[in-house]
Amino acid sequence: MVTVNLGILHYVLDHIYGAFVHRTKISPPFFSRGWGGNKLDLLESMIKQLFPDPEVAGQNWTPNLVQPIWKTVWETKTACLREGVFRTPCDEQLIDALPPESHNARVAFLTPKSVPPQRMACVVHLAGTGDHTFERRLRLGTPLLKENIATMVLESPFYGQRRPMLQRGAKLLCVSDLLLLGRVTIEEARSLLYWLEYEAGFGKTGVCGLSMGGVHAAMVGSLHPTPVATLPFLSPHSAVVAFCEGILKHATAWEALREDGAAQKAALTLEEVRERMRSVLSLTDVTRFPIPKNPQAVIFVAATDDGYIPKHSVLELQRAWPGSEVRWVTGGHVSSFILHNDEFRRAIMDGLNRLAWKESPL
Repeated sequence: MVTVNLGILHYVLDHIYGAFVHRTKISPPFFSRGWGGNKLDLLESMIKQLFPDPEVAGQNWTPNLVQPIWKTVWETKTACLREGVFRTPCDEQLIDALPPESHNARVAFLTPKSVPPQRMACVVHLAGTGDHTFERRLRLGTPLLKENIATMVLESPFYGQRRPMLQRGAKLLCVSDLLLLGRVTIEEARSLLYWLEYEAGFGKTGVCGLSMGGVHAAMVGSLHPTPVATLPFLSPHSAVVAFCEGILKHATAWEALREDGAAQKAALTLEEVRERMRSVLSLTDVTRFPIPKNPQAVIFVAATDDGYIPKHSVLELQRAWPGSEVRWVTGGHVSSFILHNDEFRRAIMDGLNRLAWKESPL
């Protein structure tokens, strides 16, 4: 009788999927237009400002308030789905760096009815790589309605209707676009949490995301001025892991980056290009961010045989945030993404249960 190691099968599935998506010529690689020139310099300096001093990093700066313009998509006796549009609340330097298509943010908002908001929770769901629409994240959130948990889904800059005209799919054109996508997503998600807390009056809030969305969720949870449930799923502690160690290294236009670097400075070897990438993406290392206000409400869900995210990466962030929890599901990146939605939902409920209800204003 032949026994099959399921872990290896999950890991191999990730690599087969990665080879099909990233090594074929179906779409161009990531960063086919190079580093991004002056935009990259600007973003590096702006992101460094997020944590000049680990003790006082910008953890308490108040998010900008947004006022989405809402329209109802559908309504039943028990639930309502609305979509909202708002101008990104980022400062003018960031807005100027964004493509015009990304200036206005879109959000879907699925809420239970017949419950006052102060007795409800809401979780902001952030996009993983290639998640251009609201549907998958709304499917994740829909069963939570019966637990009085609402779902807010943010469309990332560079994705969906916010995608630049020249960009194919999720393959960002420049390295600066990746930092810009993250920086703007953090700002927009913090503003939405602020709106949920102070305008809509929700009693508890949280933020979650899969893969890249999980990295952004961890950053938002770290930098938000009030305690929120922080739920990174299948996500590394840094984009370095994804693009320099995991399968996405095969989807990166290293030669285009080398040529672009050579055009700006002296000739570079491919190894020097990879080192430059590590240096740039180290800005996304969440272990450098402040510990969230309530680390007990941080739950990571990670996969045992993930071809994209190695175990050490998940454990690094847990060590950096004492009190946080890691839960393991059996599978790879792709299979867990498909098979373990119930575990993600359980983590959302448990993370929210570890928060105190916000006192409603009299």
